[in-house]
Amino acid sequence: MARYIGKEMSRVDGIAKVTGKAKYAAEFQISNLAYGFIVLGTVAKGTIKSIDTGEAERAAGVIRVFTHLNTPKLDPKFSMVQTPSRATDEQDKSFRALQSDKIFFNMQPVALVVAETYEQARYAARLVKVSYNTEPHTTDTEAVRAIARVPTQGPPPKPRGNPEETMRTAAVKVEAEYRIPIEHHNPIEPHAAIAVWQGDKLTVFDKTQGVYGVRAHLASSFGVPKENVSVLSPFVGGAFGSSLRPNYYPALTAMAAWELKRPVKVVYTRTQMFTGHGYRPYTIQKVALGAERSGKLSTMIHEVVHNTSNIDEFSDETTLLTRQVYACPNLYAPLKITNTDLPTPTWMRAPGAVSGMFALECAMDELAYALKIDPLELRLINYAEVDPESGKPFSSKALRECYRLGAEKFGWKNRQFEPRSMRDGRLLVGWGMATSVWDAAQMPAAALITLRVDGTAQVASATSDIGPGTYTVMTMIAAEYLGLKLEQVKFELGDTKFPRSPSQGGSWTTASVGSAVRGAALAIGTKLLALANQEPNSPLKGAAAADVEMLDGRLQLKSDPSRFVNISGVMKRNGLTAITETFESRPSEERKKYATLAHGAQFIEVKVDPDVGTVHVTRVIEVTASGKIMNPKASHSQKIGGVVWGIGMALQEATEIDHRYGRIMNPNLQHYHVPVNADILEIETIFVEEDDKIVNPLGVKGMGELGMVGISPAIANAVFHATGKRIRDLPITPDKLL
Repeated sequence: MARYIGKEMSRVDGIAKVTGKAKYAAEFQISNLAYGFIVLGTVAKGTIKSIDTGEAERAAGVIRVFTHLNTPKLDPKFSMVQTPSRATDEQDKSFRALQSDKIFFNMQPVALVVAETYEQARYAARLVKVSYNTEPHTTDTEAVRAIARVPTQGPPPKPRGNPEETMRTAAVKVEAEYRIPIEHHNPIEPHAAIAVWQGDKLTVFDKTQGVYGVRAHLASSFGVPKENVSVLSPFVGGAFGSSLRPNYYPALTAMAAWELKRPVKVVYTRTQMFTGHGYRPYTIQKVALGAERSGKLSTMIHEVVHNTSNIDEFSDETTLLTRQVYACPNLYAPLKITNTDLPTPTWMRAPGAVSGMFALECAMDELAYALKIDPLELRLINYAEVDPESGKPFSSKALRECYRLGAEKFGWKNRQFEPRSMRDGRLLVGWGMATSVWDAAQMPAAALITLRVDGTAQVASATSDIGPGTYTVMTMIAAEYLGLKLEQVKFELGDTKFPRSPSQGGSWTTASVGSAVRGAALAIGTKLLALANQEPNSPLKGAAAADVEMLDGRLQLKSDPSRFVNISGVMKRNGLTAITETFESRPSEERKKYATLAHGAQFIEVKVDPDVGTVHVTRVIEVTASGKIMNPKASHSQKIGGVVWGIGMALQEATEIDHRYGRIMNPNLQHYHVPVNADILEIETIFVEEDDKIVNPLGVKGMGELGMVGISPAIANAVFHATGKRIRDLPITPDKLL
């Protein structure tokens, strides 16, 4: 009988968050702190001709103005801090600021003003005068689409079957192009770092999804051993992928601190966040589907081009999951990237999947109308019982149940097939649906548990908590397997002194770090059993580790709880004040025999005003199957967040670039639109639990990203049903419907 797993739990860090006790990167109090403010360039490509910092340097409180002329090289090949053992990280091609006179993108940092106060630094930043030699630039992905190339990472995908031939002979075909604009993560907490040097040892407080990644980046930037660098990130106010790669500001902050011999803090403004980390790339997708009259898919061709930068290569793997969704013998799903004079894109919530499934699920809806088959029926006709790509069985797949339950809850059977056939007074009503899919990944991860004789436990792993409730779920898992109460367990994260874990992304944290916490707790139980069984009259004699459990201070037989030992007694008799165990969990060999995915189905109602073209999402039913649900309260919250973001993606979000200047025109929350309370009406999230011990010992699958994947196509399909207009370019704004 589970005591915590599967039960609704409030956040263990909730009170700290609402009272301000939780410290974010910029909030640590460090004495003698100086403040940096970044100056952004104003051209898209070229070189800096001259930079005049005189007036800024004379301004009150200014300590130094760093430019490419006086900034040391932050380069893996160059050691700024002379130490015998140098750390080089050849993979780290991250953009490093103020390294040359070259301009790679508009709003690139060209100077860092450091002053005694933030206000002094910000004021002086306006006094820096820069002139440029400009070169012709390209920021329009459409303009360089024809010269797109295959990414260098990984081999290009091979076709399955004979897609070109079968497309020619298909009884029914649909073919269309879909576009997703550049979109930006806009977490509430702006990116920030504080850097402190003590000799050649560096401590950085940073907003990051992976402290180990930032540590490696800083070690390679300064040519110091990794063990000389500490990175701390106990709380993160949202990130969504924007802090997965090391961004340019921690190295910039640490450089200034090294040069000035005092701690420095740098915080992005909202505007700086638009070129200070990546974004979802501009994505053009061409989907062609061929089917028999029965609705059975014979061919899928899904071709993608998206932009990358001229500094570094990024692939969104937009077509990766297309291969695993529907049973189809012939498939080709290539992806190409093309260079633009913009910053490098990066992963953004549900990367690849949310973009790829937008195009695929809209195309499936178009096929349903070409065939005159109900869109849900079409998906059931092409339901994949085994993984179409590898032929492996699924470790678990409750998608059919998601479809059934969602359709029933939504009232899908009452849907009239013809577009513009349903109304609510003056408003056009549309019902649309889609499928969602996400990888159920597990990564190697380690956790440390110290169980004390007083019955309290300290648990730690270097993972992050960017908001999903990692503190809470790890506390629950530790309490469950140590047999303690929640308040007896303290879980810590976000520090490079803790055991290594993967960055928080890919929805794999609970599966990876949670399995490590479980493993460490069970290892402590094994150790206690061995100690107990050294005693001649142990009531647990002959029991194996798998036969016992810890509960309320006892180590007892699962089959007969009356046979037990007191844990504190065993420890005291062995002179122990604490038992410490570090455990690394890894994906099992068994997993390799299966395809491991999480699935879901979305049913959405929109109401469209035919006179002004406004779209309101009035009802959402989202049903997902993502293994065992650890904390339903947090999980429903995650799902609602995914739905809200999906609504934003479908109807509002777009980073607008004026290609004449290669400059982002809406780098703020006034003009970059995201949903507000008035945009969000009824959302119901439902889980179909799967019992799946193959994915990992906890049976959990990723869900944080899955919840967003099918939302934008379901809305686009509902808009078509309401209006008869097929909008293939996101976002669906009133001008496109009028």
